[in-house]
Amino acid sequence: MTLRWKGLLILAVIGFAIYQAYPPWEKLKLGLDLRGGIHLVMQVRTDDAVKSEIDQVVERLVADLQTENIPYREIARLSLTRVGILGVEASGEDPLRTLLGSGYSEWSIDRSGDQDWHLDLLPGTVLDIRELTVLQALETIRKRVDQFGVAEPLIQRQGLAGGERILVQLPGVEDPERVKDVFITPAFLEWKLVTMPPDYTPEDFRQIVPDSRDLLLGLFGGVLPEDTEIYTQEVDTADGQKSTLYWPLKKASAVTGRDMKNSRRDQDQFGGPVVGFTLTADAGKRFEKLTRENRGQLLAILLDRKVISAPRINSVIPGGQGIIEGGFTVESAEDLSLQLRSGALPAAIEILEERTVGPSLGRDSIRQGVRASVFGMFLVLLFMVTYYRISGLNAVIALLLNIVLLLGAMAYMGATLTLPGIAGIALTIGMAVDANVLVFERIREERRLGRTLRSSVSGGFSKAMVTIVDANVTTWIAALFLYGYGTGPVRGFAITLMIGILASMFTALFVSRTLFDFVLARKKVGDRLSI
Repeated sequence: MTLRWKGLLILAVIGFAIYQAYPPWEKLKLGLDLRGGIHLVMQVRTDDAVKSEIDQVVERLVADLQTENIPYREIARLSLTRVGILGVEASGEDPLRTLLGSGYSEWSIDRSGDQDWHLDLLPGTVLDIRELTVLQALETIRKRVDQFGVAEPLIQRQGLAGGERILVQLPGVEDPERVKDVFITPAFLEWKLVTMPPDYTPEDFRQIVPDSRDLLLGLFGGVLPEDTEIYTQEVDTADGQKSTLYWPLKKASAVTGRDMKNSRRDQDQFGGPVVGFTLTADAGKRFEKLTRENRGQLLAILLDRKVISAPRINSVIPGGQGIIEGGFTVESAEDLSLQLRSGALPAAIEILEERTVGPSLGRDSIRQGVRASVFGMFLVLLFMVTYYRISGLNAVIALLLNIVLLLGAMAYMGATLTLPGIAGIALTIGMAVDANVLVFERIREERRLGRTLRSSVSGGFSKAMVTIVDANVTTWIAALFLYGYGTGPVRGFAITLMIGILASMFTALFVSRTLFDFVLARKKVGDRLSI
C-alpha cells in the first residue's frame, strides 16, 4: 500500500470515529454507576415451578383415577419430585399400570410394597422445567420494564448457562421501591367461587367471614368439602390495624390471569381507581357461563393466592370485560394493570443483591474519572516528548487518535461506558504508550548498530511487532474471559479494554509507522532522526 493510500485510510478511520462519537455526551451510553439508577441481582425460585408442576399432576391423577374407577386411599406429594399413590387395591393394579404407562411418560414408576406406587419426575424433565421457568421470568421482567418506560435497561441472565439468577440494571429510576414491587411481584390472578357453609346465604356469609381457620372449619362441621381449600385476605380494621379473614374457595380456578387479553387502570362509579380487564374470546365465554350459572353467589378475586375482594355475581357478565376492586390507589392500580398485561411470573423471585446510585454521585464519578484520565494522559505525553524529543510527538498523535478510535468504536457498538470502563481507558493509554516505547527503543538499538535511518525505522517496527502483538493478544484474551464470565462493572471494564487494545495496536503499528514514513520521505540520506 502506497503512502498516500495509507494516509487516506487513516483519515477515513479517524473521520468515521469522530462522526460516531461526537458529541460524546449524546452518543455514548452511560452505565448505572455514571448515570444513576438501580442494580438488582435476583434469584428465580425454580423449586416453586417444580412444585406447581407436581400439584397439577396430583390433580390430574385424582381426575384420571376417578374416571377409570381405580380404588385408592390417598394421592400425596412425598418430596419435591415424588408423588405417591397409596393404598391401591389389587383390582386396580392393571388399570393403573396401563394409565401410568400411556399418560405419564415423563415419570419413572415403581412400587413400594403391595399397595403403594411411587412416581418420580425424570431428572431431564426437572431441568427442562427449571430452564423454562428462568426464561419465562426473564421475558416477563423484560416486558414489565418495557411497559414501565425505563430507557436503555440491562436485563440478562447472570453466570453460565443453566444459572437461575437474573441481572437487572435500570438507569435513571427515581423510585427504586416501586420498581422492585412492580418487577418481582408474581401477579398471578385467579377467580374462584366461594363455597358456602351449610345454612348460610352469600350475603349472610359476607357479614361473618371468620378471622381464624378453626372458626371457618367449625362452620363446615370440622371438615372442608373435598373440592375446597382455605385462602386468606388482609383487611384494615376500624382502629387502623390489620386483620386476616379466611375464605373457603373452590380449588379449581374458573379463570386465571393467563386468560387476560388486556388490562388498564379505570374508575368505578364513584371515581375511585380500579383495574379494568378484558379476557380472551374463549375465556370470555367461560366467564359468561360462570356468571350465568352462579348468579347470586360470591366470586373471589385472588392475586398471588391472596383474596383481594369477593364480590357478589349480580348479573351475567358478557364479553369477558369487568373490573377488579380492591381499595387501590392510582399508583397501585397502574402497577397492577402493568403486571397483568405483561403476564404473571412463573415463580417467586428473591433479591440477592441491590444497589442504588444517585445521579449526583454519577456526575461526580464522571468528573473525577475524566479528570484523572486527562491528568494521567498529560503526564504520559510530557514524558514522551521530554524523553524521545521530536519522535515523542509521534507517540502523542498516536495516543490521541487511540482515544478517538476507542470512543468512536464504543459509540458505534452501543457499548456502555461505566466507571470501571473509564479505568479501562486509563489502562489503554498506558498500554498504547508501552507499544511506542518498545518501537522507539528498537529504533535506537538499530541506530547504535550503525544502520541507516530508513533501515533503523523499518527494523525497529519489525522487531518490536512480535512482542507488541504477543503482549496485547494475551491481555485481550484475558479481557474476553472477563467479559464472558463477569457481570456489571466487570463487563464494562472488559469491553473498554478489548476495544482499547485493538485501537492501540492499530495506532502503534500502523499509524505511528505511517507518520515515520511521511517524515522519512522528506529527509535526505544521512539526516538524523530526533529520538
